[in-house]
Amino acid sequence: MSVQRRPLDHPRDTIMRTMDRIYHYRMTTTSGGNLSILDDSGDVWITPARVDKGSLTRRDIVCVNADGEIDGLHPPSSEYPFHRAIYQARPDLRAVVHAHPVALVAFSACGQTPDTRLFHQARNVCGEVALAKYALPGSVELGESIAECFAAGQSSVVLENHGVVVGGETLAEAYQQFEALEFAAKTLIKANQLGPVQYLNDEQLSGAQHQAIELPTFTPGPATAHERELRQQLSEFVHRGCRQRLLISTEGSYSARIDDDAFVITPTSQDRESLSIEDMVLVDGGATEAGKRPSRIAHAHRAIYRQHPDVGAIAFAHPVNATAFSVTGAPLDARTIPESYVFLREVQTLPFGEQHRTDGRLATQISLAKPAAILQNDGVVVVGKTVLDAFDRLEVLETTAEAIINTKPIGAVTPMSDAVIAELREAFGL
Repeated sequence: MSVQRRPLDHPRDTIMRTMDRIYHYRMTTTSGGNLSILDDSGDVWITPARVDKGSLTRRDIVCVNADGEIDGLHPPSSEYPFHRAIYQARPDLRAVVHAHPVALVAFSACGQTPDTRLFHQARNVCGEVALAKYALPGSVELGESIAECFAAGQSSVVLENHGVVVGGETLAEAYQQFEALEFAAKTLIKANQLGPVQYLNDEQLSGAQHQAIELPTFTPGPATAHERELRQQLSEFVHRGCRQRLLISTEGSYSARIDDDAFVITPTSQDRESLSIEDMVLVDGGATEAGKRPSRIAHAHRAIYRQHPDVGAIAFAHPVNATAFSVTGAPLDARTIPESYVFLREVQTLPFGEQHRTDGRLATQISLAKPAAILQNDGVVVVGKTVLDAFDRLEVLETTAEAIINTKPIGAVTPMSDAVIAELREAFGL
């Protein structure tokens, strides 16, 4: 069993790093948004007012003591009153994220909230989303409106004509909730350009098909140079996938084959962006490295490797545009440009929960000849000969999906003809 570590980062550093992440993913503006942490002494650490969010330093973070005294170089955020109101309404929460990400702002501007029944993980992480009626930013009325939603049990609240605020037991949890909610909102906006959105019903949301399969454990010997190289590659491409917004912190798994029945894979329940080579999990012969928890669908990765000896890497991911196809049932036709067809071939849509089945059926539906598939209400899966090859296919899949969606205001997609496809297949040995 893994050791539970005591958090030792100072609130200043945790807030600074989280705001840097939010800003560089363009989920807030230079002047917008604020973060806070309530510590064990009752002090609230919060971002300052009127300081560039793109260049915060740890010295800029302000402490509002439990008695109301302010300690810092700047005044606290003007939204401090609603942070305090949330903590008073919900003693279980110790961190708050407020920002203005574009998709959630779109929902706030029309007085709506995203339906998190779109994905199992979004529902699990975000729950029901509340709508707080508009009130003047920084006002007591706004604090009361938001606190009322939190007191009713919600932890994700869209602010009418304003933005969003979420709360968590830690700032990491609040950030993941915030990111998952913006991802769901973006997906919905894209999906509505493709057709009617399909939501998950209560049975599908029950989570039975998402239960992790407990694997026996073993203590591995020294890592070979080959294993070390694959761990390094996985770590680098997972980080790159987060930067490219092909992965988000709470979703997706990536693996690389070591030999016939051994592979390394990303762990479950860990922030994808912070994974190191040590965090990657070795799975060998159906057993997992002791002290670590592999992805909940490690069994699906193993089934694909065993069925297809030529597959060297597998990625399950949730890029926004391709995932929009997964929640509508709209077909993703890769016959747009030569690169798309050569890399993706005919892209299938597989039923919801297919990767959680234990009968290995997914492995019969994906291969290097059919290297990409849409998973209903659950993102996509791609395979490749190498970690780079799988990542390349994932990028091509997402850019193809985005290009198709972007044609909607322009005109109908004209796919390449059968003659062109035949020529491509012959030229590239497909």
